[in-house]
Amino acid sequence: MAKPVSEKIVATNKKAYHDYFIDEVIEAGMVLKGAEVKSLRAGRVNLKEGYAQVKDGEVYLFNVHISPYAFATQDAPSPTRVRKLLLKKQEIRKLIGKVKEKGVALVPLKIYFTKAGKAKLAIGLARGKKLHDKRESLKKKETDREMERAVGKYK
Repeated sequence: MAKPVSEKIVATNKKAYHDYFIDEVIEAGMVLKGAEVKSLRAGRVNLKEGYAQVKDGEVYLFNVHISPYAFATQDAPSPTRVRKLLLKKQEIRKLIGKVKEKGVALVPLKIYFTKAGKAKLAIGLARGKKLHDKRESLKKKETDREMERAVGKYK
């Protein structure tokens, strides 16, 4: 019997895993308006250019595009507005320490809904990859794929 899925993934940032080494993943809530939640449920979000920053002891999400909901009765908020992330003070302090290191950034990895219906964001502590690191990652992925094919033939 299949295990029930506890979360519905809305959007993932595949480019983040290609461009960065992800050291740690942190779950955060988001402050959203009603129409934005409806757009998220419809899957109308883009994380590619997004990033998070710590400002004045709070974490904010920038450049994440949530398309306006077509059937909203009130004025829709700006699609790329700055959104506050909901984290505990201890988590924010930890992030401040990590982000101060050279070459570390906060990158949104995925947006999903929990069983309780809350929209959550997975943020990754990321270090940038160099071109040769990206090539190594692609080679490793390709060899893993070939090994899986070879093992699959003999089953």
